[in-house]
Amino acid sequence: MELKTLDLYGYFGCEKSPFMDGILQCYLQKTDVVAGGDRRPAVLILPGGGYGHVSPREAEPVALRMLAAGYQAFVLQYSVAPTRFPVALREAAMAMAYIRQNAAQLGVDSHKVVAMGFSAGGHLCGLLGTMYDAPEVADLAAAEQLRPDGLGLCYPVAVSWGATHEASFYNLCGEDRQLWQRLSLDKLARADMPPVFLWHTRDDGSVPCRNSLELARALEERGVLFSLHIYGKGPHGLSTADSQAYPAGQVPACSADVPGWVAALQQFWREIGIERENWHE
Repeated sequence: MELKTLDLYGYFGCEKSPFMDGILQCYLQKTDVVAGGDRRPAVLILPGGGYGHVSPREAEPVALRMLAAGYQAFVLQYSVAPTRFPVALREAAMAMAYIRQNAAQLGVDSHKVVAMGFSAGGHLCGLLGTMYDAPEVADLAAAEQLRPDGLGLCYPVAVSWGATHEASFYNLCGEDRQLWQRLSLDKLARADMPPVFLWHTRDDGSVPCRNSLELARALEERGVLFSLHIYGKGPHGLSTADSQAYPAGQVPACSADVPGWVAALQQFWREIGIERENWHE
């Protein structure tokens, strides 16, 4: 494995304030690109943290799991409060553009670049999947470079109204309630967005599962391909729900099928053409 770290602002030549982050951590399988080695699918990982911090539990453990599954994995340390929208979205868009613009050197198939996010990172992932052609990111790259080929939203903060995680929207938007409404993913869902995998637990006490249910309803209304999984038991922030994300013996109690979300996500991406059936052969 090769690990490299990139300051996206430096790469794109963009001005950066002291409150901004925008660091991309790249976890790469070694491939003999020059000799025509395999180009692998890539996944951009957006950890959660309520737009107040970036959770390490949803960063490297997820990257290592996806790396083992044959993906080139990229974790974005995006800017959080006190920065506001659209800073984090622009950083996610920069990450997508970087991956595609450097696909050959990174051993990536530029037509198989997906994004996945957790909690508030799931919201950011949803923004990327619906606002890839928005004015806020139009100066960075063409829309087709910014649009992921698939989305994985893990216990996402999806809607800004009703029972949700209001702190995430406050950290992202401040007091601007019109912006809250605009950035609710059920309002942004569109027919030409990427296919979406959604999962949540019924017991989530921080981000109610209605976030995923309301988003699924909106996706269905717009004819978007999606897969929805609501597991019975488990707290918020489970990540991979195994010893990769938690010390031995400290994995939170949850339904036995929760750790299977990773395999279910891979199967969904396989069905839309991201993975090969015989990837490990």
